Amino acid sequence: MLDLAAAHPIFHWRSVWLIIAAFIAGVLNAVAGGGSFLSFPALLGTGIQPVQANATNTVALWPGQITSIAAYWEDVRKNMRLVYPMGLAGLIGGTGGAIVLLITPQTTFMKLVPWLLLIAATIFALSRPITRWLDRRAVARHQRAGTEPQPPRRRLVFLCTVVVCFYIGYFGAGAGFLIITLLSVFGVEDMNEINALKVVSTSMANGVAFLIFVVSGNVEWRYCLMAMVACAIGGYTSARFARLVPQQVLRAMVIVIGFGMAAWFFWTTR
Repeated sequence: MLDLAAAHPIFHWRSVWLIIAAFIAGVLNAVAGGGSFLSFPALLGTGIQPVQANATNTVALWPGQITSIAAYWEDVRKNMRLVYPMGLAGLIGGTGGAIVLLITPQTTFMKLVPWLLLIAATIFALSRPITRWLDRRAVARHQRAGTEPQPPRRRLVFLCTVVVCFYIGYFGAGAGFLIITLLSVFGVEDMNEINALKVVSTSMANGVAFLIFVVSGNVEWRYCLMAMVACAIGGYTSARFARLVPQQVLRAMVIVIGFGMAAWFFWTTR
């Protein structure tokens, strides 16, 4: 197994780098997304096993996600007809993904890491163009004479959400946008409704993964607590940062970090 702490001198200062990376991850998650591109490699850099690093990252970042439910509570309450199945899909998919992660050999997961980072970075990079396409699609649908918006096909939405939430339980970076795209494709057009359903499904998937990782003893608490506190502080201070840096610049930073981390892991695990 690759020991990043031994491979590069920057990781001699493990805790300092983790705190800095988690703080920046908290800022990015609050204003643009993609914080896992920094926090997960930083946890790997402490020298812990890859599976434990991923589990610790999930536990460290999950409390910040829960606060989003409170922010969207009115929209959650208005859409209970979809909230319950989306939440159930999150529980089922997240449970499956977390269990499969824990039975994945460390060396196998380490070989998957660059591919997972590449997939997540690609999802993030394509999110804006796809969102614009979905917006044009919705406008065109409304412009057709006599056409009424079609309700989402709940069974298919449920099954697709289970698949996405399996990925969330297993790795998770970039999955929030997958939920947004899924709901948009199936006819949900109100962005507040979409965000509310996204928050419910991803929080449930990460929440059940949180419990599984904690109960199974795969969380490195000495690093988890550092990352959790630093991430929370980063999220809290993100408003000032967001006003200083344009969204396009933040997104570009996340994309560069994501592809850069993927390339670095492809190189070091070859």
